[in-house]
Amino acid sequence: MTVTDNLGNTYTNTITAITAGSDYTAYGPTRVLDTRYGTGAPKAPVKPRSITQVTFAGNGGIPKDVTAVVLNVTVTEPTAAGDIIVYGDGSPRPSTSNVNFVKGQTVPNQVIAPVGPDGKVDFYNASTGSTDLIADVAGYFTQTSSSGYSALTPYRLVDTRYGTGEPKRPLAGKSSFAVQIAGNDGGKLPASGITAVALNITSTGSQGSGFLTAYGDGSATPTASNVNFTTNQTIANSVITPVGSDGKVRVYNGSTKATSVVVDVVGYYSAAGASAYVPVAPYRLLDTRQPGPDSGPLPEGDYTYIALSPGVPDINGFVLNATVTETTGSGFLTVSPDSNTLTQYQDHTESRPAKPSASTLNWTKGATVPNLVQASAGTNGIVDFWNSGSGDIALVVDMFGFYEEG
Repeated sequence: MTVTDNLGNTYTNTITAITAGSDYTAYGPTRVLDTRYGTGAPKAPVKPRSITQVTFAGNGGIPKDVTAVVLNVTVTEPTAAGDIIVYGDGSPRPSTSNVNFVKGQTVPNQVIAPVGPDGKVDFYNASTGSTDLIADVAGYFTQTSSSGYSALTPYRLVDTRYGTGEPKRPLAGKSSFAVQIAGNDGGKLPASGITAVALNITSTGSQGSGFLTAYGDGSATPTASNVNFTTNQTIANSVITPVGSDGKVRVYNGSTKATSVVVDVVGYYSAAGASAYVPVAPYRLLDTRQPGPDSGPLPEGDYTYIALSPGVPDINGFVLNATVTETTGSGFLTVSPDSNTLTQYQDHTESRPAKPSASTLNWTKGATVPNLVQASAGTNGIVDFWNSGSGDIALVVDMFGFYEEG
């Protein structure tokens, strides 16, 4: 700030202001919790209605001023149906959930979790039964300048079923392929400078049980997983992974059997990225099972929209959790920015938006499936949720944070 008085004297002062947002630093992925083996917690299943705590601040090179962490949280061998709630220690427990499961199911979900003032994150087992719990950390946010986020309209990079980005064949067990990130998506992904990338990875047509792991090409295969699958299951998970120095990400099939793999990109992190992450207290945006203007099943082939930031161009993207339940057929959900404005919807002059060839989560008839969504705000701050299935669904959407240009 510079001030000049009426005598011509000039005075200058400078202050440094820290904004609410945090930049991202890729890390690992590294396993920080596995109750099957006593990693990060006692070697025992997590008891019903109980909390497991993990310290992140100052742990394994993660800075003490960490504000949030990117985790892949996996539930395995639960003795009853339920859900896991992940939140910063010391904060009120949210009413929203991060991982939903049924008895005996192994299910993963990515979580961007705030870190409590004491540097800890709580994992609450809201089930009436016990379960083993696994968590892998893939990165963290701090208010120190690092990498900002740039959201994209979802774009398919790889589909081994059709020869997109890789030969037309399933990925063999205990093998991997590299995905070109730098310069891809028609040049929307920069040719250099990407430190991490936000993906949605799907396993489908698997010939046995196993897992997929995504990591920076050129690095050693980590002891971590991103997508866990069983025989002939179609399952997707959101992934944020470092990008190798060659601009590629490697996807490894940890099963002994082959599976087809689909990779969609939804955004990336770089030093040039202008958007920082702002976590919010989780809250429910939409539940079509509840009374309201959007109540009732979402029909097959149809979409619903949520106006999240119309008229706020500084917001680049959102961190949401989408859950599909009461499914009357199989299918997949696609989440994408809407080309219409809120005014067009209000005066009924909107046109049907284009749906990208990408999937956010997949389900079978009768299943309840959640997945983290890094949704682009597009140009109008409206996000679409498409039911690309063979029957009606109920849709639940929770808000966890947003990316804002500072």
